[in-house]
Amino acid sequence: MTTHEEHATTARPEDMGESREPNPAAVVREADPGPDEAQTLNEDNTLLFADEHRSGLHSRWNDVQAAFVDNPKESVQKADNLVAEVVEELTVSFADTRSRLEAQWSRGEEASTEDLRVALTRYRDFFQRLLSV
Repeated sequence: MTTHEEHATTARPEDMGESREPNPAAVVREADPGPDEAQTLNEDNTLLFADEHRSGLHSRWNDVQAAFVDNPKESVQKADNLVAEVVEELTVSFADTRSRLEAQWSRGEEASTEDLRVALTRYRDFFQRLLSV
């Protein structure tokens, strides 16, 4: 092996103008809660989706992936629809929370510290999940 060949095979991605972004398929998702953490999140009312609904979404996603072999185009269209549906559900959920708090404030009522804590916790968890993707 020549020095040039050795350099070409051992060069780091950033040396070759490539990014060091990890392969998404190889990334371990640490943000996904384990069983114990999921239960804690549920008790604190900070899960984005109820367990049963989340399970249904996972099942639908698995169906989308399994269908790819037979019909890739339709599979991608279904994936797009499913992701759009989930994003819409999240948008509605956060808008409802904001509306409830704003309604209390417009009536001159103060939201309880607990209501505000739960709202901020949900925002924090969602924000951290977005950044970990």
